[in-house]
Amino acid sequence: MSTTLSQLSTQNEFTGRHIGPSDQDQKTMLQALGFSNTDELISKVVPKTILTKDKMDIGNGISEYDILAELKSIMGKNKIYTSLIGMGFHDTITPSVIARNVFENPVWYTAYTPYQPEISQGRLQSLLNFQTMISDLTGMEIANASLLDEGTAVAEAVAMAFSLSKKQGVKTFVVHPDAHPHVIEVLKTRSEPQGLEMILQDPATYDYSKEIFAAVFQYPTSSGRVEDYRSTSQKLHDHGAFVIASADLLSLTLLTPPGEWGADIVVGNSQRFGVPLGYGGPHAAFLATKDSFKRSLPGRLVGVSVDNHGHQALRLTLQTREQHIRRDKATSNICTAQVLLANMAAMYAVYHGPQGLKNIAQRVHRLTQLAAEGLKKIGLTAETTQFFDTLKVKVASDKLSAIKAASEKHEVNLRYFTDAVGFSFNETNTVKTVEAVLTILNGGQALGFKVEDLEKTLTTNIPSELTRQSAYLTHPNFNSYHSETELMRYIYSLQNKDITLTHSMIPLGSCTMKLNAATELAPISWPEVNKLHPFVPIEQAQGYRHLIQDLERKLCAITGFAAVSLQPNSGAQGEYAGLLVIREYFKKTNQSHRNICLIPSSAHGTNPASAVMVGFKVVVVNCDENGNVDVADLKAKAEQHKDSLAALMVTYPSTHGVFEEAIIDICETIHKNGGQVYMDGANLNAMVGLARPGVFGPDVSHMNLHKTFAIPHGGGGPGVGPIGVAKHLAPYLPTHSLIKDAGPETGVSSTTSAPWGSASILPISWSYITMMGDSGLRAATTTSILNANYIAKRLEPHYPIVYKGKEGLVAHECIIDIRPLKKSHDIDVTDIAKRLIDYGFHAPTMSWPVAGTLMIEPTESESKAELDRFCDAMIEIRKEADTTPDVIRQSPHTAESLMATEWTQSYSREKAAYPLKWVKSNKYWPPVGRVDNAFGDRNIICSCPPLDEYQ
Repeated sequence: MSTTLSQLSTQNEFTGRHIGPSDQDQKTMLQALGFSNTDELISKVVPKTILTKDKMDIGNGISEYDILAELKSIMGKNKIYTSLIGMGFHDTITPSVIARNVFENPVWYTAYTPYQPEISQGRLQSLLNFQTMISDLTGMEIANASLLDEGTAVAEAVAMAFSLSKKQGVKTFVVHPDAHPHVIEVLKTRSEPQGLEMILQDPATYDYSKEIFAAVFQYPTSSGRVEDYRSTSQKLHDHGAFVIASADLLSLTLLTPPGEWGADIVVGNSQRFGVPLGYGGPHAAFLATKDSFKRSLPGRLVGVSVDNHGHQALRLTLQTREQHIRRDKATSNICTAQVLLANMAAMYAVYHGPQGLKNIAQRVHRLTQLAAEGLKKIGLTAETTQFFDTLKVKVASDKLSAIKAASEKHEVNLRYFTDAVGFSFNETNTVKTVEAVLTILNGGQALGFKVEDLEKTLTTNIPSELTRQSAYLTHPNFNSYHSETELMRYIYSLQNKDITLTHSMIPLGSCTMKLNAATELAPISWPEVNKLHPFVPIEQAQGYRHLIQDLERKLCAITGFAAVSLQPNSGAQGEYAGLLVIREYFKKTNQSHRNICLIPSSAHGTNPASAVMVGFKVVVVNCDENGNVDVADLKAKAEQHKDSLAALMVTYPSTHGVFEEAIIDICETIHKNGGQVYMDGANLNAMVGLARPGVFGPDVSHMNLHKTFAIPHGGGGPGVGPIGVAKHLAPYLPTHSLIKDAGPETGVSSTTSAPWGSASILPISWSYITMMGDSGLRAATTTSILNANYIAKRLEPHYPIVYKGKEGLVAHECIIDIRPLKKSHDIDVTDIAKRLIDYGFHAPTMSWPVAGTLMIEPTESESKAELDRFCDAMIEIRKEADTTPDVIRQSPHTAESLMATEWTQSYSREKAAYPLKWVKSNKYWPPVGRVDNAFGDRNIICSCPPLDEYQ
């Protein structure tokens, strides 16, 4: 036999599916660059001082079939009970039409953040639906396009109120003690480094002997009370304080919205609108406020503008207002959002409509009423008579053990207090659920009555003065698509407007838009993965425990760090958590005076924003003419601030797409002067298998799982930004007061609502790493570097390459200079970005990190044919600049504009629509022309336009 069984088995390796260029294509590309193999190339790109060929101890990689079987076995260890724990997390029903056509649809999950509005109109419309839904339900004037989770949303609201406050020097705020515990913990984490003082007290009883700038209410409270906050809100306003409400979204279909009882800012979580529990995330939080506060709003905001034909067009509005543009003046480091989940929640509201949502809420409320009546029958009483979906019942401490045993028998999770039991109902529950709860509270004894019979005497337990009277979701979008056929067509009508990875490569520098393999994503729909409440007993989450520990081990092996925390649910959260760990280390070693953070001038704006959030002072370090850190300036400033130096934040490889040769010297300089090195891991895709940051100098780094490790971008989120740390920092990794296994006892308090952040998408990265194995991960890295250098080589005769390493090569991305073209032809980066749409491509990153340039990152997943297609488009555009520059300036070209009866342009319609032959075979038609950003900023509309727009 010529071929053995073991040789045949390698034919199903995942690596060959993930990496785009074939072996022959790679040889051709290497030859074009003057190399015979990738080892030669890498030896010229990666500094020898950090390059390693050691194996990472990941294993050999396994097939897609085998990974699903293995993961099924692991996650099968989870126990799926009926969880009534509440605290803002509720089981929900994801309509199949949304699960299949949004949640599991690569058109929705592979899209990038909609910074290019002309190719993002579909998801922008869905996000506008989300904003409208939030504004309507909360009774506020404006809402953002989602935040990370409820705890951080409340923290963002407090920071926003503090920035708006006119009370000079007042740093105290009050929080209702019956807020969710995870919300209180995140507030504690966020407040202390910024010198804010949190007082846990019912704002209604506060005597104002000490000035406050804000008060936070939970509505309804964590234990279920529905309270009237009108008079308290008025009193707070009279004292110049802001009113913040953290509200349950479903309850607002029945309760008076906070905007009608005095709230200035309303936050919460849209999770129960069809987004699975997922052991804590990802879930789309929200923040709504008054229109007058819009310029202080954290996160993203979708607005309505017009295109160059005068037609309505959507865009991200006030883009220059985004917090990370403000750098060290920012009050938030928010960079990403939870767009995929916000789209799911918005579609849930579109599908059910206002009456459907109200019916769900009424049914949940009715089940809770039945439970309250049943409690009386078994000799117990709920603590409150005014509630929506949650009850708290006092029980004798000697009864708790029997109750816990009965709940285990019935496979129901309740919430336990020291002297009480609580439970929250949701849309998946039935009368049988109520019966089970009452039986458990009855010590496991039979009830002796039928729960259904209790319904005859029920009235509402929501007081009339707090019953919602105002209309909501009146827009046609929420009243037109209630059949599956209509919703399916609506979803497809939106997705057909967007360019995603299903259409062509997305060559965004610093964003790593690689393949998100179907096998990696399939488990996210499994109930073993998405049906767990984040605060179930750890014994019920042994599958997750196994996966989390193994993923942490693998990330340590890849990076060389001693320990990893998976809690941060975005890259910016990773920055924040990493700096908190450094700060805590200094506190515990009696060096709290260290508060200077050095940051290169080229750094992403989230870096200085994160530093300020942990109480550090930012000192900017210069970069040299090649984009590298100016080592002389760094050494001078490190020496100048050696007595108070806390950290250096450095991106590696650099923001400019180059491996800086001086990285070890840079790290040693910081350590010599008493500081710690934080490495921004945004560009880790250029290092996996080649260099380990935990070995060559950095003390802490975040790793973007939504970039390097294959979690999809979801149109602007979800993401995960875990941090790896050196051994001396490991004791200070984030923990969580509600789940002791979440981190070390000596760690900083929680940075997110859930113990492991966005846990349900961790199987994606675990599967990617495990399928690729040691050699596959290294091959992915070398191929990403090869692809970037191949593009640079092809484009260099037409566009100058701005930055290169000492061997004349780039790392995983390259920056091309458009400034000469602007000077000679009056064509800029925006013009080229818009013209690329006519070729069916998303634009590279525009004007960052250098104004007037385009940063291109192809990733390892794109084939040579696709790279050539992109290069051909860019080369043709450069030719057009000489021959028909107007075709670039007038782009993109819509079908409607090309069908005009009169054609007055200086170029042909065919030139506009089909600039190269292959464009005809898969033509993308932009739904709008070039969007007018200035008009949108002058005429801000951030919810669905009024009804007369549709008449």
